[in-house]
Amino acid sequence: MPTYAYTCTVCAHSFDVHQSFDDSPLTVCPECSGRLRKVFSPVGVVFKGSGFYRTDARSSSKSTVPAASAATPSPAASSASAPSKAPSAPSTTSTSSAKAASA
Repeated sequence: MPTYAYTCTVCAHSFDVHQSFDDSPLTVCPECSGRLRKVFSPVGVVFKGSGFYRTDARSSSKSTVPAASAATPSPAASSASAPSKAPSAPSTTSTSSAKAASA
């Protein structure tokens, strides 16, 4: 069961109550019969480690590729980024030596 904090608007009396989600909120102060208000506070959750914030998964360059796919480059991406070796034309010496060997 969750714990809810209440504060009286008349006498400033503060207290906590364990209530079910189905219970209706309290409206009358037990001290002065004044009006109660529910007090909301930040949730006590701490995110430790990397990956919780939007900037954790991004590299320093502005890329449209997500960080997970950028870490393992695909074969197409690596061949596009690496300098390509154009197939060299056969040299005339190797062609003539092959003809001489076959004759």
